[in-house]
Amino acid sequence: MQQPLISILTPFKNSSRFLDECLQSIISQTYTHWELLIVDDHSTDESYNLVADFAQKDARIKVFKNSGEGIIEALRLALDKSSGQLITRMDSDDVMTPNKLEVMSQNLKIHGKGSIALGLVNYFSEDHLGEGYSNYEQWLNGLTKKGTNYSEIYKECVIPSPCWMVYREDFMTCGAFDSTTYPEDYDLAFRFYKHSLKCIPTDQVLHHWRDYSSRTSRTDDHYAANHFLKLKVDYFIKLDRDINRPLVLWGAGFKGKFCAKLLKKNKMPFLWICNNPKKIGKHIYKIELYSVSALSHFKNPQIIITVANKTSQKQIRSILENHHLEKALDYFFFC
Repeated sequence: MQQPLISILTPFKNSSRFLDECLQSIISQTYTHWELLIVDDHSTDESYNLVADFAQKDARIKVFKNSGEGIIEALRLALDKSSGQLITRMDSDDVMTPNKLEVMSQNLKIHGKGSIALGLVNYFSEDHLGEGYSNYEQWLNGLTKKGTNYSEIYKECVIPSPCWMVYREDFMTCGAFDSTTYPEDYDLAFRFYKHSLKCIPTDQVLHHWRDYSSRTSRTDDHYAANHFLKLKVDYFIKLDRDINRPLVLWGAGFKGKFCAKLLKKNKMPFLWICNNPKKIGKHIYKIELYSVSALSHFKNPQIIITVANKTSQKQIRSILENHHLEKALDYFFFC
């Protein structure tokens, strides 16, 4: 019985330095029944010619030029040209482990439709790897090992953009790449969450994620912090907000203020608390700030927390647990 065809969707732009290693890692997969739909997003270097050479040697590689502009348009074109029963995405500057496609497709076979196959990721850099990326890797892998990715979906993107695989039918149900919202990977993660695709736990590293200074997520305005916060607030209101409960915003730093403006814009009333004595009793955007002790007076609240400090987050969790409040149901960390 023939294995299901896997469609690998890959946009690329000026990534000639990394494409050879990336493509070799795909060609070397232990799972061989795949097609690579790889789309040039208006490169100005030798990237297209490099990919075209690979395509001439391997009929499974199909290269196109983006008819639009940007990652979302490139992914749409790749999906349109694909025919696989299983869909996955790959970044042109990253590296697959040799068994990546085999492990993920096998997990989907076992768990069936309505599931999303994931893998642990390993960040690497030819220069110094920043502490933030190391922390993100550790946090993300910790969730993936348990399959509890959605429990902290409002913190950061809980689905690694180049390390997931789903059935085509499920992907289309979730809206595929119809959305024009950036960051596109985080938006897709929220749609997987919305449609309750089950995250399959795994303890295997399947993807090597490259970091470098000119990486798109570092340089493109679409991946700025304000876009992430807007996405979180929008999806919280759509998916998890219970309008029969009081909403509390915890924190009055940059992220807290930005969330406050978004909630006001969405005409979503809220109470605001913080532990900064200089701000307690003051008004920001015409909203009074209360001390954390006021939490005792709020009946059955839902709480958005925008405090980033890890030590403070532990203290906040302890306070909320003492109030018998549950993470991902009663309170949500937004950073």
